Parts: sequence; structure tokens; C-alpha cells
Amino acid sequence: MLLRAAWRRAAVAVTAAPGPKPAAPTRGLRLRVGDHASQSAVPADTTAAPEAGPVLRPLYMDVQATTPLDPRVLDAMLPYLINYYGNPHSRTHAYGWESEAAMERARQQVASLIGADPREIIFTSGATESNNIAIKGVARFYRSRKKHLITTQTEHKCVLDSCRSLEAEGFQVTYLPVQKSGIIDLKELEAAIQPDTSLVSVMTVNNEIGVKQPIAEIGQICSSRKVYFHTDAAQAVGKIPLDVNDMKIDLMSISGHKIYGPKGVGAIYIRRRPRVRVEALQSGGGQERGMRSGTVPTPLVVGLGAACEVAQQEMEYDHKRISKLAERLIQNIMKSLPDVVMNGDPEHHYPGCINLSFAYVEGESLLMALKDVALSSGSACTSASLEPSYVLRAIGTDEDLAHSSIRFGIGRFTTEEEVDYTVEKCIQHVKRLREMSPLWEMVQDGIDLKSIKWTQH
Repeated sequence: MLLRAAWRRAAVAVTAAPGPKPAAPTRGLRLRVGDHASQSAVPADTTAAPEAGPVLRPLYMDVQATTPLDPRVLDAMLPYLINYYGNPHSRTHAYGWESEAAMERARQQVASLIGADPREIIFTSGATESNNIAIKGVARFYRSRKKHLITTQTEHKCVLDSCRSLEAEGFQVTYLPVQKSGIIDLKELEAAIQPDTSLVSVMTVNNEIGVKQPIAEIGQICSSRKVYFHTDAAQAVGKIPLDVNDMKIDLMSISGHKIYGPKGVGAIYIRRRPRVRVEALQSGGGQERGMRSGTVPTPLVVGLGAACEVAQQEMEYDHKRISKLAERLIQNIMKSLPDVVMNGDPEHHYPGCINLSFAYVEGESLLMALKDVALSSGSACTSASLEPSYVLRAIGTDEDLAHSSIRFGIGRFTTEEEVDYTVEKCIQHVKRLREMSPLWEMVQDGIDLKSIKWTQH
């Protein structure tokens, strides 16, 4: 109690203290400006340091890594962060009932987006957990009869690592190669299915190159061969139309923060008819039909539900707008710069994810030069490594081109001005870096770089 009273007194003293209030963050054309003034309730010694001005922040063009929270989602979440704070699993009072009703409404909103029954939606902490539950859960439940799984070489790291951990448990995993376009060969998939195959896992939209796999065709093959089909749809849900029944999908992973919802929440769709059984990874109170124990975080799932509802309403408009901006970015870069390669299939492709390789330029140096724009040279999960992207290697990209790739992400809140500014800066820095490159000079002189035998000193 004494601590609480002291804290209140400190907070009152701070709020009553005279002085200018920090300016609200403003957003400019070229850079986003944020105020990084201390928000702490403990008074700081302001006499020692000079007054800090607003900090310039880059434009955001990395929506495959995460998306900003849609203000409509925040509005839906706020009451459950402040007033309606009951545990949704408390059955004896109104606080629990309010939270449970909100949780079930969110379940309905998620199910509606993918054409599922609300009872088939299980809330998780995100797509990584959903992928783990789908792959390990199905494999372990059916392990007595089926010990084989199939996935692709270009899956998200959490899918590949889940498969590797199952291999250590004695399962056999087939990693299907992809074609130069990034799309799997359906004949190879059909040939890889064995009598003891329990699961096929293929992502809907690739997080690095934006390639869309033929999900409906894969679902048809799996259904005809009595094999369960899981898809990691983190980059596709809310962006392209998906229907789990039409596409014959048995399990689907969903992420909140990829669809303008909050971080730390996701969902997994698990088919009820014909029923798919999974072994739970987590032990506890048996929440979420026993498949994912732990208290469901009401504000987060309300945010996920609201994000799914907004995505369903705006999908068509968003897709048209993002397609237009993507076309503008690609055309303006390619008409001003030679030797730029777009990675992945240009037809079967989600327009908001553009992966370009700028020959004779190191991707990391281009990223450092483009400090006014937040971009990445691969997935956020693997970009800390200096190795070229395993996705680009899988589609047969030359190592030098793989090292020169940049991923541009265009989303709901990206503006035309931001795209134009990114294009302008990109062209400027690629030209500057190429002028410094001896390889570019040799190519201009007509020398074939592949014919050169390099020696070490």
C-alpha cells in the first residue's frame, strides 16, 4: 500500500509539473517523425542534457516483416485492455462472461474470413506456434501408422525447423524442390506421397518472394490421396481470397501482426469434418478444446478478430491499390536501371511483396545507403545472417544476384509519395554504388564475368 501511495504521489507530481507538453508525432512525406521524449512517471534530470528535438524515422516499406496496427483494430481492443478485463474462462461472474462473448465473436470473425466454422478456430500466440502445432501435432498423433511428411525447400524457417526436429524423432521428411519460378511441380508432389504420408505442408504466399502456390490443386491431390494438407497462410490471409472448403485445406496457420492486428496473437484452423486430430504441444488447463492450454488473451484476440473483419471488408480495394503501387515501383525502377531482376513468378504472385536483385551491387550496402527507407534483404527471421537467402538459392538464383536482392513491401497505409521517394532514392544509390564497383566497370567494357578465373592471394 505504501509503495502504491508513493507511486501515485510521484505520478501526480509529474503531471502537475510545469513545462511544454511533448508534441504529437507527425508524419512527413520523406521521413516519419516520432517524438522520443521520456514517457516515464519518474521525473528526469532535465538540467544536464539539452532539449532533444524530434527524431527522424525512415519510411516503412517492410510489411512482410510486420504491419502497423490499424486504428480501427486499436479502437476494438481498448475496452478489453481497460474496463472488460475478466478472464474469458471464468464461468461464475459477468467479468468472465463479457470476455468470453468477445472471444467467441473474434473466433467468428476469423472463421468468416477463411470460410470456416468458428469451432474450427484455435487461438495461438502467432503463426510460428500454429505451424508447430500443425506439423508436430499431426505427425505425433498419427505416428503409430504414418511416419512420413512432405514440405518444400522454400517454407518459413519455423516449418523447416519443426520438420528437422521430427526427423530427430525418427520421422522421414521429403523437402520438395521448387521450379525457377518458385512454384512446386505438382507431379513431383504426387510422386512423393507414400502410403505412410500423414501431412503435406506448403505455404500459400512466400514471405520473401511473394510467390503464390497452387493451393487448390495441392488440396485436391492431398484429398484424393487421403493425406492431410496444412498451409502456412500468414502472408495470404486477408490479402487474397481463401476458402478452406473450396481449397480442401485441413489445417491453416494465421498471424495477427501480418494483417494490421496486434503482435503476439494468431490462430490455427483445424478441420472438424472429416476430423483432423493433433497432439497438443502444451499441457495445462485444457483451454481451446484441449489443443492449446493457457488463458486466451482477450484484448489480443479481439484485435485479431477486428483485423480479420476489416481485411474482409477492404480486401478488394486494398488489392487493387497495392497492385497499382507495386506496378509503379517496378516499372519506374526497371526503366531507369539496367540489370535488375525480379525474383519469383511474375504471374502467380502477391503484388505487395516485390523482391528485386540489383546486379553488381551488394544488397547490404544498398540497404545501408537507403537509410531513409525501412527495407530488408530477406525475411526478418533470417536477415541477421550474411548468407544469401535459402529461398533465392532454392529458385536457382546465382549467388552474386542472391546477395544483391532487396525486398520491398507495400501495404494498406503505403502512399504513392512514399513509393516515388523509395524509387528515387533506390535509383540514385544503385547508380552511385555501381560507379564504385570494379565488376560494373568490367561489364561495361564487355567482359564476361563468368569467364574470369579468380585467384586467392
